[in-house]
Amino acid sequence: MSTETRIHIKNCTAVATMDDAGTELYGAGILLKGRAIEAVGDGVENALRADPRVDQVVDGTGCVALPGFVNTHHHMFQTLTRAIPAVQDAKLFDWLVYLYEIWRKMTPEHVHVSAMVGMGELLLTGCTTSSDHFYLFPEHAPAELLDQTIHAGQRLGMRFHPTRGSMSRGKADGGLPPDDCVQTEEVILADCERVIHSWHDPEPFSMCRVGLAPCSPFSVTDQLMKDTAAMARRHGIRLHTHLAETLDEEEFCLGTVGMRPLQYMESLGWLGDDVWYAHGIHFTDDEMSLMAAHGTGVAHCPTSNMRLGSGTCPVPNMLAKGVPVGLGVDGSASNDSSNMLRELQSAMLVHRNVSGVDSMPARQALRLAIRGGAQVLGCIDIGRLEAGTAADVVLFDVTELGFAGAMHDPIAALLFCGTG
Repeated sequence: MSTETRIHIKNCTAVATMDDAGTELYGAGILLKGRAIEAVGDGVENALRADPRVDQVVDGTGCVALPGFVNTHHHMFQTLTRAIPAVQDAKLFDWLVYLYEIWRKMTPEHVHVSAMVGMGELLLTGCTTSSDHFYLFPEHAPAELLDQTIHAGQRLGMRFHPTRGSMSRGKADGGLPPDDCVQTEEVILADCERVIHSWHDPEPFSMCRVGLAPCSPFSVTDQLMKDTAAMARRHGIRLHTHLAETLDEEEFCLGTVGMRPLQYMESLGWLGDDVWYAHGIHFTDDEMSLMAAHGTGVAHCPTSNMRLGSGTCPVPNMLAKGVPVGLGVDGSASNDSSNMLRELQSAMLVHRNVSGVDSMPARQALRLAIRGGAQVLGCIDIGRLEAGTAADVVLFDVTELGFAGAMHDPIAALLFCGTG
């Protein structure tokens, strides 16, 4: 007989399964066995009839059950530098230059505590899987700074997709970061190999899948971009970077390499279904079609983009063309929060304001944060409440005062009324 723990979540007010049909159940339950979902809805009764053993019962009365949200872009090391007065109203490049002077003093303890805070806030707001883009390695600090974020994920039980970032162009080479915050390309590539061999787990239900992520195509050389892509594909892992976040970036790219950002990425081998970009605000229609053809994804970060005045990612157009899109809270110094539910609300509202009230229904925003995020991160075992998928289930209590009068549609109420 199986000794895997069985948990019965019963009597949920609503269950949004996020399956392909968009099935929603009311007054239903979920049965978990070990790390996976055993049954949902009517299947629970059948499973319990065959084997009545249950180790724990959770009463879902008054709760909406969902698959855990998936955060596709973050910089957790920034969590301890929120709401800095000097850059509250700064644009991206000025904001970065100022904060680099703080971040260059980071220690392993800072990184670990920052990750614990960021992940804790994500988990408390319904996010069970998160990527993190860690790209700052001050020369005074140990090489294993990234490992501190992984240790935090292990302590908190976060399903974690850390990406080993990199910067090789400091101020002396025309870059933005201080020279003591960049590394040689030999050091970068060697540590990428170390991180992959030390931490990457490709197995189903993995709790740690590593990716490689130069900070941007302008903070490293074109050769490092190519070498990073080759290494990632040799190991079967994913690639990530910032792209098309600001018009300044577009002008810089045209002036230095004579190409638009996406054209430059294509020339470096950075298009494919193993690639996703953070932000993606300033793509043309033709560029979005090219990304869709290659399966290249986007991490949409609406709160960060509004906070820095960078613009609005054309998500409705991307979705219509077939571009994979997920949501990201971005760094806690450009969002000042790791509240994933608030990110869903921002996504829903900003597109209604820009593209019309019907351009982003509540359930579409939910789908971005769950199925979209799973697709962008290349995960086929999360994002749905179905038998055999990962047991990543979140419950939101909709009996709280803020939901009063909203029980006509408790699932949509999470976005219209919820605070996380």
